[in-house]
Amino acid sequence: MPPKKRIESSFVAFDVTYVDGTRSSNRRVPSTALMGLDGDMPAQGIIEQQDATIGAASGKPRPAIKSLERSPLPEIVKVPMKARY
Repeated sequence: MPPKKRIESSFVAFDVTYVDGTRSSNRRVPSTALMGLDGDMPAQGIIEQQDATIGAASGKPRPAIKSLERSPLPEIVKVPMKARY
C-alpha cells in the first residue's frame, strides 16, 4: 500500500484594524490565496467574507476594514537541555 500524501495546510496570520478603532489579531488566511502577483491584497476579501459569516451568525455586523497587516512571527526561544547524569 503506498504511503498517504500529507495535506499541507499553512496559513498566514493578519492583524486587522477596523474603522471604529477595534482590532482583531491573528486572522488566518490560507497561504495558497496569497501566492499570486497581488501579494496580500486577496487577504482583505477573504477576511471580509469571514466577517460577513461571523456577523450573520452573531447578528452584529463587523465594521469596514481600515488597515490590514501581517502578524509578527512568534519569537523562537531555545532552552538548553539539562545534562542527564
